[in-house]
Amino acid sequence: EMVTVCREILAKERHTMLGNRMLVVVAVLGLLPWGAAPAAEGKASEAPAARALPSDASLVEEVTRLFTENELWQLGALCAAAVVGLIAGRIARVLLHQMAKRLERQGKSTRAAVCDALRRSVAALCLLLGIHFGLQFLTLPSGVQQIFRTVMAILFSLAIAWMAYALVEVVELVLKRLAHKTPSKLDDMLVPMVRASLRLTVIVLTIVQIATILSQKPLTSVIAGLGVGGLAIGLAAQDMIKNFFGSMMIFSDRPFELGDRIVVDGFDGPVEAVGFRSTRIRTLDGHLVTIPNGELANKAIRNISKRPHIKRAFQIGVTYDTSPEKVEQAIGILHEILKDHEGMDPDFPPRVFFTDFDDSAMLIQVIYWYHPADYWAYCRFNEEVHLRILTEFNRAGIEFAFPTQTVHLVSTDAA
Repeated sequence: EMVTVCREILAKERHTMLGNRMLVVVAVLGLLPWGAAPAAEGKASEAPAARALPSDASLVEEVTRLFTENELWQLGALCAAAVVGLIAGRIARVLLHQMAKRLERQGKSTRAAVCDALRRSVAALCLLLGIHFGLQFLTLPSGVQQIFRTVMAILFSLAIAWMAYALVEVVELVLKRLAHKTPSKLDDMLVPMVRASLRLTVIVLTIVQIATILSQKPLTSVIAGLGVGGLAIGLAAQDMIKNFFGSMMIFSDRPFELGDRIVVDGFDGPVEAVGFRSTRIRTLDGHLVTIPNGELANKAIRNISKRPHIKRAFQIGVTYDTSPEKVEQAIGILHEILKDHEGMDPDFPPRVFFTDFDDSAMLIQVIYWYHPADYWAYCRFNEEVHLRILTEFNRAGIEFAFPTQTVHLVSTDAA
């Protein structure tokens, strides 16, 4: 709007001293979108009471006073300060980039990340400081001064917010380094969530600051207004809030870690990711299952990856034609096969018992535990046990039973 007013005045005063000054100010106003806002003068509690922006007629009058009450050298000083700030920002950007590369070569990755984050925002801050310093040379009418002050305050807030947003990556780098030092994989999964939370906090605080600047009201009043809106949003997003707190419960209780194989509601597979809203499980047949954290926190979770061993229990049936001596021999063969077996824990020795008489077989119960809980090694060991049982039983002449029926036919002589 100010640029439009300046152009109107410039069209009327094209060949006068006022017209020449207008050319300079139009060029300066073109630089303003590069900047951010000067900090509001004084403390927030001492901010002046809000007053209405000047009308179009008064704005044209005050812009005219801006050029009539300032000499050409004052306007030139503003342009020079902006250019100096821009050049200083470019130089600082290059220096920080070189410093980050040198620190990276020296193995100081955290300091290098800080320099790289500052490099992204230092140019805008330097330009804004230059413009802010150049504005001190001007005699600004009250209406124009109010507009400049508001615009610069917003731009400064945006520049500082951009710097804080970039510095979140430094926090992420430090957290990743700490997470790698812990045996838990859940810490590695928590780092991206912390990064997202910090960036969201920066965005929300920036919006609150800009709302405070534009409304010219105390921060408490702005927060109170946002609180009413937040209540309405909270009522409409109950499931989202429920899932968020569910994720917090999962991270605090740690029923599983990233990559653990779990069973929930019949879904069996490793955990691929845990977010603020849901947890993703890749089932053993390849399907991706997404479970909301609010529901997952209240369900029974079987963490298969945390089991210390794999228990195997099965029965071997021998025929009823087998003599007691052969049954004892069969039990001895099984004890010999499982004696000091692969993966045996001394606290969990194998168990072999003659347990029951079934309809078609005499049953021998076999129980053993395999340590550690490596499923594929466990399967390979089971195969070896089965082959040895088959070989030894055949060698000893012990027959395996299978379901059979004996039918007795009785014939009677005709009367």
